[in-house]
Amino acid sequence: MFKNTFQSGFLSILYSLGSKPLQIWDKEIANGQIKRPQDDDIQSNVLEIVGSNVQSTYITCPADPAATLGIKLPFLVMIVKNLKKYFTFEIQVLDDKNVRRRFRASNFQSVTRVKPFICTMPLKLEDGWNNIQWNLADFTRRAYGTNYVETLRVQVHANCRLRRIYFSDRLYSEEELPPEFKLYLPMQMPMQKV
Repeated sequence: MFKNTFQSGFLSILYSLGSKPLQIWDKEIANGQIKRPQDDDIQSNVLEIVGSNVQSTYITCPADPAATLGIKLPFLVMIVKNLKKYFTFEIQVLDDKNVRRRFRASNFQSVTRVKPFICTMPLKLEDGWNNIQWNLADFTRRAYGTNYVETLRVQVHANCRLRRIYFSDRLYSEEELPPEFKLYLPMQMPMQKV
C-alpha cells in the first residue's frame, strides 16, 4: 500500500476526525459495534470499537487481505482510551529473514511469550487516554534476533476508543508533534461565583 511512497516523519493510518476514518480498513463485527461517538474527555469525535468478545470485533488495515502496508517507519503510536474492558491489538511485521512475525498486546495477559511467529505481551493502560508507543525494530531484535524491515498489517480489537494510529521515523516529544497529532484535553474552567 505504502511500499512505493516516500516515508519520513509521520504516516497516519487512522484519524477519528477524518471524513472516512476507516477508508483503508476492513471491519469485522460480531456481537459488538463500531461507531463514532463524541468523547466527553476530549470533546471530539473518536472511533469506538466495542464487543462482547475481543476476537470477533476488530478493524484491520489494509482492508484487502492480500495487500500489505509496506510501512518502513519503525515506531507505531496509538492514541487510545481505556474503556476498562478486555482489549487487544496486533501488528504484523516482516523481518530481514523474510519471516512474518506478529506482536500482540493485551490488557488481559500477564506474561510475555515468544513463539516462532508470534510474540504476545501484556499491555498496561492508565485510566482515560493513553499514548502507546512501540519501537517495532527493538521488539523484533529482542524477540527474534532479526532486523525489522516493514509493517505488513495492523489489527485493533475491541474494546477501546481510538483518536489516531500513526507510524514515525523516531519518537517525537510533545513539542515536536504537529498540532493534529496531539491529544488536547479541554481545560477545566473554575466555577464562577454568582
